[in-house]
Amino acid sequence: MSIRKEKFLTLATLEYANKTTEDLKQMYRQVLENAMHGLCFSPYVEGQQPGDQITEDQIRRRLEIIKPYTKWIRSFSCTDGNETIPKIAKEYGIKTLVGAWLGDNDEINRKEVKNLIALCNAGYVDIAAVGNEVMYRGDLTEDELLSHIHLVKEAIAGIPVGYVDAYYEFVDRPRITEACDIILANCYPFWEGCDLDYSLLYMKDMYHRALRAGNGKKVIISETGWPSMGTNLEGAFPSYENAIKYFINTQKWSKEDNIEVFFFSSFDESWKVGDEGDVGAYWGIWDKNEQLKY
Repeated sequence: MSIRKEKFLTLATLEYANKTTEDLKQMYRQVLENAMHGLCFSPYVEGQQPGDQITEDQIRRRLEIIKPYTKWIRSFSCTDGNETIPKIAKEYGIKTLVGAWLGDNDEINRKEVKNLIALCNAGYVDIAAVGNEVMYRGDLTEDELLSHIHLVKEAIAGIPVGYVDAYYEFVDRPRITEACDIILANCYPFWEGCDLDYSLLYMKDMYHRALRAGNGKKVIISETGWPSMGTNLEGAFPSYENAIKYFINTQKWSKEDNIEVFFFSSFDESWKVGDEGDVGAYWGIWDKNEQLKY
């Protein structure tokens, strides 16, 4: 173990030494009430999943819950009612990172991009994201993704356009990195099996790798988080206390170093267990019944 890691582990251990769960909850609430930079918005209520039509009422109810605690929200799609999210967010004075969800269906992709462009030109979008983890999933080729990015950039003005993916994709795919005005990097120490004690150090390294790949472009952490329940992944253990500690560490770093972070996620969503295993349902700050978990 390096001296740097030993030092970090000592600081992390000291900060939470002798803290009870109630102490951690109090610390968490204080950090939460200071308001975070950004929050990934979870629109799907229990029994819903992507592809279902979401209503204005459920969007409005959930935005009203989170609006005291965040300056920005990130949405993931511009169809099936998701296109209403940025419009309502603007009513509440919340800034928006709006995504067009791209997959392997050309018809849906065209509709997503068309709606994103319309939202941008109507003034509802502060940052436009063309695709989310498309390269990671292998849904499109680089050329196909680039054509969508260039189409959006040509159709709008004055709004930064980026693409969301794991931090290392921007290192490995320089053409995509070059096409982006802004780098939107997902950074998850949990998904790489990192022990909670080293997770902030690891996330900082992820961020700096994306920063170097961007060669001077702004980097935003478009997703990061830690599940509160579920099965461990190597040294990464989901737990109530670990989720609290990760949130506190992330928000403190975000404020101290002026790093723009969108925390994942606002609400627990049960449908996510299909893709992510049992941990998928437990990434929220609020539970599936819209109650604050901590």
